[in-house]
Amino acid sequence: MKIPAKYSVKGKDDRVRCVLCPYNCLIAEGCRGVCGIRGNEHGVLMAEAYNTVSAMHLDPIEKKPLYHFHPGSSILSVGTIGCSFNCMFCQNWELVEGQAPTHEITGERLYEYARQMDSIGMAYTYNEPFIWFEFVYDTAALFREKGMVNVLVTNGFVNPGPLEDIVPLIDAMNIDLKALDDDFYKRICKGRLDPVKHTIEYVLKKGVHVELTNLLVTGHNTSEEQIRRLVDYVASLGKDTVLHFSRYFPSYKLDAPATPMEVLEFAYGYARKKLNYVYVGNVIDSKTDSTYCPRCRGLLIERVGYTVRVAGLKGGRCGTCGERIGIRV
Repeated sequence: MKIPAKYSVKGKDDRVRCVLCPYNCLIAEGCRGVCGIRGNEHGVLMAEAYNTVSAMHLDPIEKKPLYHFHPGSSILSVGTIGCSFNCMFCQNWELVEGQAPTHEITGERLYEYARQMDSIGMAYTYNEPFIWFEFVYDTAALFREKGMVNVLVTNGFVNPGPLEDIVPLIDAMNIDLKALDDDFYKRICKGRLDPVKHTIEYVLKKGVHVELTNLLVTGHNTSEEQIRRLVDYVASLGKDTVLHFSRYFPSYKLDAPATPMEVLEFAYGYARKKLNYVYVGNVIDSKTDSTYCPRCRGLLIERVGYTVRVAGLKGGRCGTCGERIGIRV
């Protein structure tokens, strides 16, 4: 189903400019923008995949990954096709390139599924949710009205106006901070860093629960200097900012070897000096996957894979020393 898209400016000769994301694509008649799902039909910008779903699963909230937001719960997760980036290491490239099968669904049906599955709400994920803006916005409004939560798993690459419009409906976000290096964004992801930093800083100020993920891609953003620079930026946002490092494995157009364990160990060790909550994903290690009190180091939440045990957390505080912990339960 296609509908007229939000955030467009008419150009000359039936061209139309999409101003949803910082690419600000100027699109000729019959063509689409970089994302692949916003196109020009007779001078009108159309959202071509409004209610088109390519993937739908009930996932652990930890899979997003969100470790400080309703730990141990499940959330219905959906995505469509297309993306505003073209990351060389993309693990969901079939969705991005539109090769995955799709079907249509309504927000109302998604709400019914979520309710029947005992989901805490809806996660918009798998591909980039911001390019699916109209459907995400309408569905998020419905879920908010029904008292359920909305989660975005995003690259954070969006213009300020659309971001400001949708944030009041969003409870939590996991944002990929791919590197603190604009050259990495341009070469490896075909994006830019500054809009992502704006998104992170804006949503934190608005009180959205935010966790950041950094995929350590061997030979591209894994030097000690690059890791230190990223961690120092995250620490500047506040010591309680949650940072997930994730192990890269060869995928799509990139065949660099998997992230060496010594790189992950350095990243974890350096970040733990600056931040209260640091995790390492794509590695089965309860030590780097579990949550500890930053004050007394007591175990709060034990994680082994997606098996979660809330051990020492009581009413948002450490059960041992009483330290207030920034975990939404």
